[in-house]
Parts: sequence; structure tokens; C-alpha cells
Amino acid sequence: MRQRWIECLILLCAMANVHAAPDPEGLELASVNAAVAPLEGDTTWYSKHPERSVPIASITKLMTALVVLESGEPMDEWLEVYERHREAPNNAYSRIRIGSELQRRNMLRLALMSSENLAAYTLARHHPGGFEAFVAAMNEQARALGMDQSHFVEPTGLSPRNRASADDLVALVRAIWQHPELRELTATGYYTARFREPRYNLRYGNTNVLVHRGRWDVKLTKTGYLSEAGRCLVMVSMMQGEPVITVLLDSFGTRTPIGDAGRVRRWLKTGQGGAIADAARRYEKQRNREYQQVSRSDAAPES
Repeated sequence: MRQRWIECLILLCAMANVHAAPDPEGLELASVNAAVAPLEGDTTWYSKHPERSVPIASITKLMTALVVLESGEPMDEWLEVYERHREAPNNAYSRIRIGSELQRRNMLRLALMSSENLAAYTLARHHPGGFEAFVAAMNEQARALGMDQSHFVEPTGLSPRNRASADDLVALVRAIWQHPELRELTATGYYTARFREPRYNLRYGNTNVLVHRGRWDVKLTKTGYLSEAGRCLVMVSMMQGEPVITVLLDSFGTRTPIGDAGRVRRWLKTGQGGAIADAARRYEKQRNREYQQVSRSDAAPES
């Protein structure tokens, strides 16, 4: 009996070691705010300003997706694309024609895999209670998930007032993972949307280039960009045989999040992620100063 107990203990220790991450000192990322975590459990392997609330651009659409799915509204329902009832906070160009229709599921697919802003807006307009009720549901969902550093003002991510922390987004990804349909919609490589009233087709591609690379196994993903937010990437991908959450916020270059994702994968395999460019370090110092200034401004008492 004692021998069997010892064997079980050894097995449990071995299983635990499979999921042990390397020393965080071996990983340097160019993204200003970041988190790396196993999908399962509630631990984080690596973090960088994990509780800092920052603009998240189109990463917002992950919360939009969760609210849409959990509303229980029919995913096959055809939704009409409306004119905006208020001006968009940033450039909101879209190829979708006002008045045309697409099913809710595929409208959500476009919002997630290709970051189509008018599609995300349309989903909110068709929510029970309308646009304002949808935004309220986004913030209610954030509170329910313990996303204490998050706040949403609209569903697309065009507003820099949509904010969250890296830790918050880890929690959001774990919640979204519970919905296989959302995983599939985010990771769609290419899709042709077939609209009606009038009938026309539009071809879309996933904004995360790693989805199109065979050596990456991306299970869930969303990209984002605003000048106030920098380049952002959130995804779940298979690394060392395990689904890993990577949250990368505020990168200074188009390719920086992709480089950081590669560093994370290398770090999990070898214990060393590799070097980052001096330009990225300068950008990070500048952005950290700006965040500190904003924090001091927010904390200053009103005169």
C-alpha cells in the first residue's frame, strides 16, 4: 500500500512538472502590457503590468461576442445593417452596404475574424433593448467575470475609452473558451459573406497572420489597433502540447505582436525567449511615462 502511494505521488509530481513554465526572467517582450497563462486553472506564468487598465481597441469584440452568444438570440436570424445612430469615435470604413442583411452568426464571424466594425455595431443594434442595453450588458459581464480594470462604452473597439487589463483579458478568454462556436468563429481563416437585400458577396480574411501559418495551431484569436492602444493581440494557441493564453497589449509595430508570440513559444520550449529591438525598448519607456502621467492626472483632486 505504501509503495503504491509513493508511485502515485511520483506520477502526480511528474504531471505537475509537464505544466511548469520556465523562469519568467528568461522572457522579454516588446509589448508594453502582457500576460501568458495556461488555459486551464487560474495561474499566470508571465505578466507585465498585468493590472494596468489600458485601451484595448478591437480586442473589445471578444466581449461583444460573449454578450451576443449569451443573449440567447437566434444565431440564424437575418440582421439588417443600419445607419449609425451616432458618429463613430474613429474611422469606421466598411464595405458592407447599409440596408443589406446577414445572419447573426456570420455577422459575428466578420466582427471577430476580420474585425469588421459595422458588423459589431449591427450586432449591438439588434440586441434586446438596443444599443445602450448591449453596452450595459458588456459591463455587467465584465463585473461577473471579475474584470475589475475593464470598462466599455461601445461594441467595436473604435473608442479608446474601452479599457481592460492583461489579467482581465485572461479571464475573458477563459470564459469565451467555454463556447466552442466562438472559438471557431475567431479562428476562421477566410470567409465569403453572402448578403441579401441586395444580394452580393464579400470575401474576408483573418487579421491574425498566424492563423494562416501551418506551424501555428491557433484555437482562438483577436487582434486590435488604435493609435491610443498600439498593436494588440490576444490568442489561445497550442504550445508544447498545451493550450496557452497570450495577451499582448500596446506594441509599437505591426509585426511586434507576432514577434512576441514567437518569443513566448520559444521561451516555453527552451526557457529563453530571445532579444527585442532597441526601438521597442524606447517605445516602452515612452509609453510607460505616458501611462504614469495619465495615472497621476486621474488621481489628482479636482480644484
